[in-house]
Amino acid sequence: MDSVLHTTGRFGPRTFLITAAAIPLTGWAVHATVLLKQIAAKEKDPLTGLLRRDAYTARARRMLARHGDNTMLVMVDADHFKRINDRLGHATGDTVLTAFGARLTAWAGPRAATGRLGGDEFAVVLELPAGRRAQRLEQLVRMLHTPVALDDGRTVAVAASVGAATPALVGSRDLTVLQRAADAALYDGKHSGRAVLATAAHARVASVNGRRAGRPGTAVWGRAA
Repeated sequence: MDSVLHTTGRFGPRTFLITAAAIPLTGWAVHATVLLKQIAAKEKDPLTGLLRRDAYTARARRMLARHGDNTMLVMVDADHFKRINDRLGHATGDTVLTAFGARLTAWAGPRAATGRLGGDEFAVVLELPAGRRAQRLEQLVRMLHTPVALDDGRTVAVAASVGAATPALVGSRDLTVLQRAADAALYDGKHSGRAVLATAAHARVASVNGRRAGRPGTAVWGRAA
């Protein structure tokens, strides 16, 4: 009995001190968890779960610096999205955007920089060797042309225009240059049902705020319109 009492008296204060120290540590852990959630909320688009523009830009630049010519940048623009909103309502439009976000995430993988740049415009930077790019772009086009299922059992026909750019073909690893080239390629194939891979000429396009006919020799992958 004395031994038990002695042991309790010996370790009791230490146990108390450890417990007392754990209280603020637990508080900091909770605070850190809340802070991380707040940071994640600022970095991610609440509708699609994709990165917001600033967070996407930071990650995309890191990927380009790390992987260089083994990267590909892809721009995606939902086709006829305003028509979906006008005819079927904004809730349906949100469902379509959410589906596009999920499909882009599944296609690109967790290591990619996948962002919603605004509205119905998306961008992806991923590590992808040259030999697999044609196949992967074809796969992406098929995914983005698969009808979206609604909660009431109906489906919505969807489509997207896709433009891609690589440092080797464009001649630059600069994110802004690659996005401009991919966007110009996207408009070359607008509503065609095909992904268009940019050339160096696309990087010199001053503006892409309009639709363009495809240039001769432009590489395209995907389904026929």
